[in-house]
Order: sequence, then C-alpha cells, then structure tokens
Amino acid sequence: MVFGKKGILLVNLGTPNSPSRGDVYVYLRQFLTDPRVIDIPWVQRQVLVNGIIAPFRSGSSAKLYQELWTPEGSPIKIYGERVAAGLQALLGDEYAVALGMRYQNPSIESALKQLIDQQVSEITVFPMFPQYASASTGSVHDEVMRLLRKEQVIPNVRFINSYYDHDPMIEIFADNARKFDIASYDHILFSFHGLPQRQMIKADACNHCLKTANCCETVSIKNQFCYSAQSHGTAYALAKKLNLTRDRYTISFQSRLGRDPWIQPYTIEVLEKLAKQGAKRLLVFSAAFVADCLETIVEISSEYQEEFHKMGGETVDLVPSLNDDPRWIKVIADMVR
Repeated sequence: MVFGKKGILLVNLGTPNSPSRGDVYVYLRQFLTDPRVIDIPWVQRQVLVNGIIAPFRSGSSAKLYQELWTPEGSPIKIYGERVAAGLQALLGDEYAVALGMRYQNPSIESALKQLIDQQVSEITVFPMFPQYASASTGSVHDEVMRLLRKEQVIPNVRFINSYYDHDPMIEIFADNARKFDIASYDHILFSFHGLPQRQMIKADACNHCLKTANCCETVSIKNQFCYSAQSHGTAYALAKKLNLTRDRYTISFQSRLGRDPWIQPYTIEVLEKLAKQGAKRLLVFSAAFVADCLETIVEISSEYQEEFHKMGGETVDLVPSLNDDPRWIKVIADMVR
C-alpha cells in the first residue's frame, strides 16, 4: 500500500540569481566546475574556471543576462515556476511537485527537502532536457543521487532519461512553427546546444561514435544514449511532422566554448554557408531547450540575427520553445504518471 504523495522533481539547468557581474561569476563557477560539464582533471578545471573563465567572462556574460532579464526575473526560472505550479494543479493532491535548478536557485537540494518533508512515497526526477547528455541529464541524476545518499530513508526513485522524440512534445514544437509561414523561408535550421566531441566519445560503450560520417543519423542500440543521435531524432521527428524534405533543413550545433572540436556542423558556419548560397530568411528551432533562455533569446534571436545580417542575410526567426504552454504541462503530467 502506498501511503504518501508521489513526488515530482522538475529540474532545469539554472540561472544566476541576478544579472549582476557578481552573481554571474558565482553561477559560472558552480556550472563550469561540474566535472560532467568541463571533464578535465580537477586541478586543471579549477585553474581554467576560477583563474580564467569566470573572472574574464563574467563581465561579458552579465551584459548578455541583462539583455535577457525581464521585470519578473530570468525566463528559465519564471517558466519553470509556472510549469511547476501548473503541473501541481493538474496532478492534484495525490502528487507533490517541486522545482530545482542544477546550478543556483532554487537548488535541487531545497527541492528534494521540500518533497521529503511532505513524506512522499516516491520521487520521479524529470530533467527538462529532451535529449540525454552526461553534462545535463547525467549531471542532474548524479546530483540527486549524491544528495539522497545522505538520507536515512530513501523513497522509491525513478529517473527519466530522455524524451527526444515523444510525439506529443514534438507536436507542440511543430504547432509553434506553423504560426509562421514556413514556405516563405529559404531554409530551416534545427540548432541544438553543442558538446565537445570528447564527451561524445567517452559516453560511447560500443566504439561507434564518429567512426562514420553518418553515425548519428539513426538511433540504434549502439547509440541510444548519444546526445547527437537523439538530437537528430528530434529534428527528423519535427521535419516529418512538418512535411519538410531533407533539402529544406540542416541540423547544427551552437554555443561552442574553447578550441577543442565540438559536435559539427557549427550553427554559425551553417549560417555563413547559407548566406553565401543566397539565403535571406531562416527559421530556427532550438529543440534542446523546453524553455526559452540565453541560448535562444539572445544567442539565436539577437546574435545570430546580427551575424546573418552582416553576411548578407535578412531574417533569423526563432520558433518559440514550449515554455509554460498548458499543452506542455499536460504532456509532462502524462509522462510522469
């Protein structure tokens, strides 16, 4: 017999507490010293992050967060709170819903305490990342396990790994795109957040990663947990839903950091190539994110728009993410049930 409520832990990446340089500095330090994010030896990581990246990037990053910030705060946190509240209302009193951020606040620790204090009988961990990656979903699961192992009583725990091609979610993304005149665009971009190739190789237990040019184009037992393969799966599901032929779209990866090779092709290079081919109007999906954030609102809608214009293009339009759409909240409810 189950006595307590069922706990739902929603987790997204996180956000600085404010767009001030000091708060951005603290956020960058916590984020980038995660060994699943920058996977180099501890001493090198500390020197790189605390001695170079956080001190030198916090100022420029703070300016970007100031551009992103709204009167209510950070969009990713605002949407997370709204989704959590909507999910609680939809699931009812048999469930307890809490929101945690992998980095900064509200923390995963505070969210778990909120659930445990309500004597939940089980916890479902729902990372708000459709595609699995060690640096995102893996890090969330790692942190939840680290925190729970301190407890004397650990309730039943269920981890959701990924939902990259979940049809109800894909349908909402596609419906958001249908609000645009898709036929009027010269090309469609499916731009996903990038990862270093070394992390892809480390996660490969089957000696499959990067062995062929098209190793990510089909999800199989060998690459079922590959971030790039799952990203391709998301793009193909969206293209099929929108009846896009293969020549109408490109799958690319953004947000590269450092000099090491990341998943390719890089979005900025695809923009340049399309501009040289005479493309003027681009429609961009950023389906690695279920809530609009710095990487979508600023990087795509602002920075890529500016760069594309310099290259001779005209328009880069972003398909809105799922955000706090009631349909998305219902999709989450159905998945966690």
